[in-house]
Amino acid sequence: MASAGSASYFRRAGILWMALISLAMGFFTWTVFWPTQVPYEQLGPIGSFAQYMVKNHYGTLYNGFWLAWAVHAAEALYTVRLCSTKGITDPGARMQWLMQTFLFGIASLSLLLAYKPGKKKR
Repeated sequence: MASAGSASYFRRAGILWMALISLAMGFFTWTVFWPTQVPYEQLGPIGSFAQYMVKNHYGTLYNGFWLAWAVHAAEALYTVRLCSTKGITDPGARMQWLMQTFLFGIASLSLLLAYKPGKKKR
């Protein structure tokens, strides 16, 4: 991890958030593309809700899946602009922010939004 004032600033999102978002998006993918393979009964209330959505609102579920990825893509593109605004010039750090935000969304973007670069020395 780079120091707070450097041009290569990057912070990894919290492992809990990364795990939670990965599981949620993985389950979302599973219910959208392989809905007959999901063991709904074994998943308790989440399984009941997912089964209801698949049976009664599959179109909404499908469109919501693509909308979620579109939001992640928009957030990732926003990080590129935000990196410029905050003075993060290292291409490696910018790529890390881009990829992390694409995969984990607001869990990553919130870290970059909170970053306050130090004043430049004259």
